[in-house]
Amino acid sequence: MDPTLATLWLLRFLFLGLLYLFLVGVGRVLLRDLRAAAREPVTALGRLIVVASEVEEPALGTTFPLDAVATLGRDVNNTIVVDDPFASTEHAVLSFRGRAWYLEDLDSTNGTYLNGAPVDGLAAVAFGDEVQVGRVRFRLERAG
Repeated sequence: MDPTLATLWLLRFLFLGLLYLFLVGVGRVLLRDLRAAAREPVTALGRLIVVASEVEEPALGTTFPLDAVATLGRDVNNTIVVDDPFASTEHAVLSFRGRAWYLEDLDSTNGTYLNGAPVDGLAAVAFGDEVQVGRVRFRLERAG
């Protein structure tokens, strides 16, 4: 066999071996980061507290921790279930975008209210504001 050809084959195998070592190293780093993220406690971005309720569920004083997106309505698939005939099945959505909370009415029959004013489209919500869905009022607070 020609020495030049043998050298090329050796370089190819060496390159292939280094490529596999690099991929194994990347995989180990990704697994380590995933495990570290899984160990960290998940902190809520905020919470909703029921401040007034004319229905049984949710009861007065109930606290709901919030993720980045929380849906409110009568359907059991919502993040926060409001068992009120005045609430639509998919009534409203509360979302955290950037560094602020936003409330959006999902074309509900009886409307969604923010501090007593009807929500039309997307409305910015601050901590301490009250959101009304049906006959239930919630207050947005910082996670505690």
